[in-house]
Amino acid sequence: MKKSSFIGLILLLLLAGCAPKFEKQQEIVPDTAESKNKSEEKAVIIPNYNISDKYYRTFLPFKPAKARGLVVSNLNTRYDIEEFETGLMRIAQNQFDPDQYLFQEGQNLDKETVNLWLNRKFTKEQLKDEGLKSTENIGLNPLDSGKGDLDTRNQENPIYLAHILEHDYLLKDKNNKVRLGGVVIGLALNSVNYYQKKEFGATYSNDVKKREQEGRKIAAEVLQRLRKMDNLKQVPITIALFEQKQRSSVVPGNFISYTNVDEGSSKIDKWEEVNERYYVFPADDKTKSKFRADVNAFDNFKQDVEKYFPNFNGVIGRAFYVDDQLQELDMNIPIQFYGKSEAVGFTQYVTGLVMQHFQAHISVQVSITSVNGPEALIVRKANQDEPFVHIYH
Repeated sequence: MKKSSFIGLILLLLLAGCAPKFEKQQEIVPDTAESKNKSEEKAVIIPNYNISDKYYRTFLPFKPAKARGLVVSNLNTRYDIEEFETGLMRIAQNQFDPDQYLFQEGQNLDKETVNLWLNRKFTKEQLKDEGLKSTENIGLNPLDSGKGDLDTRNQENPIYLAHILEHDYLLKDKNNKVRLGGVVIGLALNSVNYYQKKEFGATYSNDVKKREQEGRKIAAEVLQRLRKMDNLKQVPITIALFEQKQRSSVVPGNFISYTNVDEGSSKIDKWEEVNERYYVFPADDKTKSKFRADVNAFDNFKQDVEKYFPNFNGVIGRAFYVDDQLQELDMNIPIQFYGKSEAVGFTQYVTGLVMQHFQAHISVQVSITSVNGPEALIVRKANQDEPFVHIYH
């Protein structure tokens, strides 16, 4: 009996050592409309540690957005979905310091509101057909008058606005209470208009012209509507325009401009341009002429990789540029291995090539995959002396 009790005590101590250390987290009380008196206040936890200065700390337990899930159905590709959300956080850092502000998914725009705003404006007849009330005729996309053939109407009246995303940023005061400190709104704009010349016919496409100009008009209207909401009358608001790519794109779209609006203001004074862009490597001739040194580095890396295996399928890269300077390069190497030792040797070889071919200020990530799934991951952060390498087992 004594022996079993001793073993049980050891197991208990081991489990305690592996358990999450909640004493390293802060417990605070939210100061929100849902907590108007002390009996209704609920404690939440904010982790003290942040995995990266690229991200904001969040609340525990997690509070999902009121319009959660809409982005998946409204944007063209998973690349656009990911960049729209993470890129919006990068935009937010221009106004809301991650060391001071906490992140929460949008709590002011619900699914019904977002869907109504994404509609076209409707005529009285169209409202009836849609089963909507006149008070619900609040679409931000242009009216389709119904005049002319379907081809002409769809080309001349494209859908500019594809999605609206809200992020909330909160501040903690000296009494350990949090309040809404600012809101960031992302407006995803279509760069390509998809339409049909006849109902249920083939789908055609053309470029959406004046999308940024129309996006700024929509932003001005969105700001007016936000200021009418009780929670948003006084807080600073940032609105950013995102240009999503066509449905077949293998790289995400990018933000093109944003505006910061002071607390209480309902007027947009100026827009800040955003010079961000993704490119596919191997590059086309236009990209080669613009970023020759970067393209040459990638091509030399690719050639050296191909020396290792004669039946190699190729390297695919996604390059992220800010102000025409390469910041991040993510590469995928699909290859067939015939043993774990082969995978390990190849990974070691590729790691050396990463350090050899790419300048220190560039963040590089290489995913090595096979038909069996991921085989290895190599990550070299900007100005990092030693890369992180993981072999999957």
